[in-house]
Amino acid sequence: MKSRKTFFAFAAATLIVVGVAACGGDDDASGTIRADGSSTVAPLTEAAAELFQGENPDVQVTVGTSGTSGGFEKFCNEETDISDASRQIEPEEEEACAKNDVTYEEIQVANDALSVIVHPDNPVTCLTVEQLNAIWDKDSSVTDWEDVPDLDADVSGEMTLFGPGSDSGTYDYFTEAVNGEEGVIRTDYNSIGENDNAAINGVAGDEWAMAYVPYSFVEEAGEQVKALEVDGGDGCVAPTLEAVQDGSYQPLGRPLFIYPSAEALKRPEMVEFVRFYIENQEELTTAATFVPMTEEQVAESQQEVDALAAG
Repeated sequence: MKSRKTFFAFAAATLIVVGVAACGGDDDASGTIRADGSSTVAPLTEAAAELFQGENPDVQVTVGTSGTSGGFEKFCNEETDISDASRQIEPEEEEACAKNDVTYEEIQVANDALSVIVHPDNPVTCLTVEQLNAIWDKDSSVTDWEDVPDLDADVSGEMTLFGPGSDSGTYDYFTEAVNGEEGVIRTDYNSIGENDNAAINGVAGDEWAMAYVPYSFVEEAGEQVKALEVDGGDGCVAPTLEAVQDGSYQPLGRPLFIYPSAEALKRPEMVEFVRFYIENQEELTTAATFVPMTEEQVAESQQEVDALAAG
């Protein structure tokens, strides 16, 4: 897989070539911006931070990966300025923020095709949501590929499962989309915590393994793994940029967010960074192998940023 160092160099070169103007080019900008949260969103925030700091050397942007839930916990405890999230903030998290008078804005920064992956030699090419539910549900008795109901492929082999920990927004999103309720999932899988590369490595080394990971990790893995098509009721659809943007990759196409705090947004370097993030989203998401936002999504996020800047 491509290293993050290689990616940052490529991203920087890409942005220079296309002539992206760095909106944070104020030489007087200084300070520290603390981001934490989703391991899915982190590489994108890291890319934005790397390039922003190149134009603003007196601004330090730190990016942690506590998971979406862990990130919101820190954010609502006023430990961070931005919470990266691969799902929307939940009611109990809103209450925790309100308790500490932490207010914020929700800004979409990219899209993701949450991908179900198997070993390239596995003959299965598509699974329905019902079949995924049979595999991953809390009361699942599936231990072998031959146990999967109505499987088109003639396949048998002991199934090994890899998945993120419960602090992950990917965990929350997948369990709700596939099993119907957030957090309802079998417990006998190999937990990778916030390390999606561990899932890639696990599946690449086991012919009968399965995992679910963000689209960017699948793209980086190349031929090490195979992403399955998913049938959400209207036929098998592969996890592609086009399918996410046109809404046909259901139910595993999802938006990705950052949540900047209102208090942090009183600082000019924060406004500059958030503005930079959105204005360069297409180049950043493309370089980082994320799914870019649609024109409508960009317009909505830009309106949010303009309102923040005006404030």
